[in-house]
Amino acid sequence: MPLDPASPQFLDELVDLRRRLHAIPEVGLHLPATQRIVIDALAGLDLEVTVGTATSSVVAVLRGGRPGPVVLLRGDMDGLPLVEDTNLPFASTTGAMHACGHDLHVAGLVGAARLLAAERESLPGSVVLMFQPGEEGYDGAGVMLREGVLEAAGERPIAAYGVHVGADARSGLVSTRPGTLMAAYSVLDVRVIGRGGHGSRPHQALDPVPATAEMVSALYAHVTRRYSPFDPVVLTVGELHAGSAPNIIPGQTHFRAGVRSFLPATAEALAEDLPAFVTAIGRAHGLTVEATMRTVLPATVNDEAEAAFFARTARALFGEEEYLELDDPRTGSEDFSRVLAEVPGAYGFVGATPGFDPEHPPPSNHSAQVVFDDSVLVRQAQLLAVLARRRLEQAVGEGDPGI
Repeated sequence: MPLDPASPQFLDELVDLRRRLHAIPEVGLHLPATQRIVIDALAGLDLEVTVGTATSSVVAVLRGGRPGPVVLLRGDMDGLPLVEDTNLPFASTTGAMHACGHDLHVAGLVGAARLLAAERESLPGSVVLMFQPGEEGYDGAGVMLREGVLEAAGERPIAAYGVHVGADARSGLVSTRPGTLMAAYSVLDVRVIGRGGHGSRPHQALDPVPATAEMVSALYAHVTRRYSPFDPVVLTVGELHAGSAPNIIPGQTHFRAGVRSFLPATAEALAEDLPAFVTAIGRAHGLTVEATMRTVLPATVNDEAEAAFFARTARALFGEEEYLELDDPRTGSEDFSRVLAEVPGAYGFVGATPGFDPEHPPPSNHSAQVVFDDSVLVRQAQLLAVLARRRLEQAVGEGDPGI
């Protein structure tokens, strides 16, 4: 029997699940308490459940009653190393915080699983539910790919979808865009090696500090002059270490910069250009420079057709006024990019700010004061479940491809 997502009980159960998760956030790839709660929440749905070996991941396969292909739905589970400052009655008790809304992602995906399980017999194909640890800088998606999440149902998915709640939009507003949705992220790591000495006799040393300062300033200017404003590069030197006392010239300095870009060709160019650029500045000062550029995450790129399908589905479910086509990509990064590099699919956002006022922006994702609106859990669950069902139906030639 179909499950009514409009029933108060459905929302109440998802809110209870979300709040239990919010109280016990865990960071990184190993989330044993979270994993237990997810497995318990899926109990009774007749799913094929497996857990990861390198992570606390949960993969659940829902087999439809009719033959068909496979679609993947993903929800990330990890929190942030951040002390919560919200005074919520269900606030974190662990010293970490679900400041990015991953507790809502998990509860929304569980809700989608319940909606799909209630219509299992008429479902033409299978759905892989990917509950992922380690999105916040640990490349949990990459780990799950290596552990075979795309083969969990016996064949690779034809499409993959995910949603992220946002504190920068009114509750319930769904948004995405075709093509690049979120930036690639790389880290430039630079060590500048000179010769230390006494601060009173700089001519007898080889001071790496002035050259390092020049490199930092020059990098900010360089990316605005070398790269097109229509294909921007966002660079931030967030870490810099030099010396231990004001009267000592250090022997070396070390800094790291986060670098974000949107096109693969640009990311490749940066990987060669930026290390060579700082090395040349160091050479001009007679210094040795060790510079490397490491790609952390590729850009999150929505398949054009799948992004259009995502948008049509959201409009059909919630109305034209509840969907926003984004003009520009977001400058944040997301490891669902790993999945979308392997499987055509689409990622999007659901606004989750209670009483959103653009004139007085609320605390953002990753803030210790951020608060999310529980009522969007139903919308998340519906969107994910309907994306999966209609994509399967489309693949076997059923329903209206235009929705």
